[in-house]
Amino acid sequence: RHFYQNIGRAEKLIAVSEYSDTIGVAVGHPRLSRPQSEAVMVDTKRKPAPAPKLTSLESLSQAAECLKTLAHPHRLRIVQMLLGGRYTVGELAEACEIPSHMASEHLRLMQRCGFLDVEKEGRCVYYTIVEPHLASIMSCIEARFGGPKSPRTTASA
Repeated sequence: RHFYQNIGRAEKLIAVSEYSDTIGVAVGHPRLSRPQSEAVMVDTKRKPAPAPKLTSLESLSQAAECLKTLAHPHRLRIVQMLLGGRYTVGELAEACEIPSHMASEHLRLMQRCGFLDVEKEGRCVYYTIVEPHLASIMSCIEARFGGPKSPRTTASA
């Protein structure tokens, strides 16, 4: 069986096979004897793919807020350093080439998001990573944008 369906300036030729559960569709100009595009066969017995399990929008909203917190080069550098051990504000500020008060603000934001914790020893305050997923996030960033330069890489350049 064949029938035409007018879709504006073109017609869609729909062929339904009596022997299978497929439908062929071809689109062409109504004055032309043959369609101008290739026929597309659609299997009508094909079951739709199961819907993927999606994360709740509330959880994705929380994730977006935490990712916004990380979305700063100095904060990423701080995370990169803290993944290797604990550091003071002064040490982190020096590595980021920023004043200590700015490093403190970055640390405060990341601590508020639950990424960091503080350890006090006498008058020294050390920051450490408490969110284990930061390592995999940083691995993705380093894989995509380039990780730390190894001595062998810089020597051959």
